[in-house]
Amino acid sequence: MSRPRNGWVLPASLALALLLGLLPLPGLLQPLRPYWLALVLAYWVLEAPERVGLGSAFLLGLVADLAFGGLLGEQSLRLVVLAFILERFRARLRFFPVSQQALAVGVLLLNDRVIGAAIHVVMGAPALQWAYWLSPLPGLLLWPPLRLLLDSLRLRRRG
Repeated sequence: MSRPRNGWVLPASLALALLLGLLPLPGLLQPLRPYWLALVLAYWVLEAPERVGLGSAFLLGLVADLAFGGLLGEQSLRLVVLAFILERFRARLRFFPVSQQALAVGVLLLNDRVIGAAIHVVMGAPALQWAYWLSPLPGLLLWPPLRLLLDSLRLRRRG
């Protein structure tokens, strides 16, 4: 007997992640903005690979590019790479303790920053500031509570 699934949690969490990415932050905190879409997508790729995969990552990235006003396809590329790595190592990552999962997610977020920096170099954009490299740290710290929250919402029994 399987637990009932709350189908609204997936789209609601992705929409909320998109909105959190659009929230204005003071200039000083801007470099510390976690990549909410990547965090939420990572959760769903690990926990519901039958519902979220490379295609979902690509479409979500396109929506994010349009919403954030960035280079069309940049976030799609970044999210697809993240989803691909997660799918490849899903069997191992799911059974890591949450602290080790957080470290793995932190490394994936750092990899995301490397991809973003490479895109900026190829496009001839100005050099990135050192603060650009700080955002994986809040993502690493937010993984355990985010995972706990999404697990509790996803697995909650309908009353």
